[in-house]
Amino acid sequence: MSRTAQSVWNNCLQFIKDNIQPQAYKTWFEPIQAVKLTDNALSIQVPSKFFYEWLEEHYVKILKVSLTKELGKDAKLVYIIKMENTYGNKQPFTEKIPSANRTAVKSQEIDIPLKNKNPELKNPFVIPGIRNVKIESQLNPNYTFDNFLEGDANRLARSAGLAVAAKPGGTSFNPLLVFGGVGLGKTHLVHAIGVEIKDKYPEKTVLYISAEKFTQQYIDAVKKNNRNDFIHFYQIIDVLIIDDVQFLSGKTGTQDVFFHIFNHLHQNGKQVILTSDKAPVDMQDIEQRLLSRFKWGLSAELQTPNFETRVSILNNKLYRDGVEMPDDIIEYVAKNINSNVRELEGAIISLIAQSSFNKKDITIDLAQLIVEKFVKNTKREVSIDFIQKVVSDYFQMDIDTLQSKTRKRHIVQARQLAMFFAKKFTKASLASIGSQIGKRDHATVLHACKTVDNLTSTDKQFKKYVEDISKKLTV
Repeated sequence: MSRTAQSVWNNCLQFIKDNIQPQAYKTWFEPIQAVKLTDNALSIQVPSKFFYEWLEEHYVKILKVSLTKELGKDAKLVYIIKMENTYGNKQPFTEKIPSANRTAVKSQEIDIPLKNKNPELKNPFVIPGIRNVKIESQLNPNYTFDNFLEGDANRLARSAGLAVAAKPGGTSFNPLLVFGGVGLGKTHLVHAIGVEIKDKYPEKTVLYISAEKFTQQYIDAVKKNNRNDFIHFYQIIDVLIIDDVQFLSGKTGTQDVFFHIFNHLHQNGKQVILTSDKAPVDMQDIEQRLLSRFKWGLSAELQTPNFETRVSILNNKLYRDGVEMPDDIIEYVAKNINSNVRELEGAIISLIAQSSFNKKDITIDLAQLIVEKFVKNTKREVSIDFIQKVVSDYFQMDIDTLQSKTRKRHIVQARQLAMFFAKKFTKASLASIGSQIGKRDHATVLHACKTVDNLTSTDKQFKKYVEDISKKLTV
């Protein structure tokens, strides 16, 4: 008897049902529809991208085991994701189940780490006429400008990104360096630029790569005596996107080879896009000649989004996932999760999941429980706003007084402490810290940090201030 997609999936479901909680099975597996069976590949349809990501995050292993039992060790699972609730694109798209790396979207066998489909990228040193070789961009097509919402915290970086996408290599934003703290959207933005360029200029070669992977490739090239081929490969790229460039700190060999690649690309009108967790002026152990080149173009900072932007981000996320939620719940989450976008979306996903698992309505009480637990259990970057609140509360003054122009000694010291802790506990640039704490410049922040260091070592009372506030910020 020939097997159908439905019969194979029914057998898988039976195995899954025996190995997970009934409520979880009902929530995450009953809505799935088997679509087709081709050789050893089973296609299933899931209701939304959120649904797919949840399966990937929590049930990849059991899916792999059940499908391998049915279709053998070469079994593949293909997701078809309904897109009715997303902007613009009404067509479903297909993915094979990716690895645990959730930015991966290339077709992939179950639970196998993302494979490089283009051997010339993994080992780009074998074909002299490499121009004729198709280079996979490694871009995530889900990261677009449409779902990168504009706000005060990202307006400059987003606008610069759009300008670069419209005319890669043809603007003064070359290189474009996007910097900021964890979870603020640096990777999303540079992927969006790459995706837009590929759409407008399909003939251009665009490549996204992390600085860590770039370094590893260079080490491999040196071992194989292929350094020149490595340089040649990267010199033919039209748009080179390197993520987390601060990873090059202290790696003099990699910095040297990147310097030559950068010069070649820049001189030939190619576009270079970089991300970093800090501004060039704050980077440690990066050669001066490289830092000076980073400053040739534009350095644009992504800051923590304000309340209105956070609400918009949540509304956009819920709309894309086809989930409805009362406005007061959205505003509560946006008000209480304010460190970065990643945590914000994580909290809303946890809220939806808890509601689904426990068959409870999404209420303020449930939101409070989730947010409290989420904030408590999530390692997160302390925000500059939070630091100012803690310092002003400690000295029994309001934030407006802390930020004021007054030169009264106790207020000046409180302001200097806020700047000191902002530099210590956040990845914001000195300029950004000064801007947010009373509209001062970076030199004022630098002076404040030196003053706090000096007073801590010479004034016992001041040292106690530092210790007390530090405890409040790290609880």
